[in-house]
Amino acid sequence: MESGMIPAIASGGVVGLSLGLLGGGGSILAVPLLLYVVGVGGTHVAIGTSALAVSASALANFAGHARAGHVWWRCAIVFALIGTLGALVASSAAKLVDGEKLLFLFGLVMVAVGLAMLWPRRAAEVEPRPVDARMCGVTAAVALATGALSGFFGIGGGFLIVPGLIAATGMPMINAIGSSLLAISSFGLATALNYAASGFVDWTVAVEFIGGGILGGAAGIVASRRLSARKGVLNRLFAVLVLCVAGYILLKGMAVPDLLTERRR
Repeated sequence: MESGMIPAIASGGVVGLSLGLLGGGGSILAVPLLLYVVGVGGTHVAIGTSALAVSASALANFAGHARAGHVWWRCAIVFALIGTLGALVASSAAKLVDGEKLLFLFGLVMVAVGLAMLWPRRAAEVEPRPVDARMCGVTAAVALATGALSGFFGIGGGFLIVPGLIAATGMPMINAIGSSLLAISSFGLATALNYAASGFVDWTVAVEFIGGGILGGAAGIVASRRLSARKGVLNRLFAVLVLCVAGYILLKGMAVPDLLTERRR
């Protein structure tokens, strides 16, 4: 147990450091770190354990944003409730998918995340949308979609939730970030509990991983203040790292019989 503690704490530290330093995207590394560094027992256990760690990390960051007044509470609560339904349904479906196939699909999601981080972002001027049927419909659709993605792969999904909230409600970026953290925490907890019901959460590793994430996050916040001028470069370097890990996962997946033809054998 002790030999596995150090990799779990260190892996959590890497995720926490990236979150504190870059402000998002770091949780995408949780599943591959749990699989290839910590050595948890299979893809489903890695996803379930990752979801719990993501939930705890988001909740810790949400508290700070809430105290600072960055949360649009009604939007955040409604978004979290609707999206949690998507997370529960998707996580139930994911448990039925073969672990190797699920990991291959996860690699494709990592490619999308890495490319999204490399894509240049422009700060768009938005105005709050009126609370009407259209806004409610768009918000519900975005919540269900992001909740399902989070539940299926055990990731935070903030890279989709934040722009989705802005597009649906017109809230400022800082409020979208603060409000998204409630949803991420809720999605992760629902996914983790669903996986735990099937024995797919390693609780000891999760505690160690979360502990490392807290330490790494604190270090990342301090480092971000000193390296703020280089944040764009760091973000691109991290995106390249994500793409490299995704490439490794996909190459390993190629060794598995083709996803579409395996059943013909």
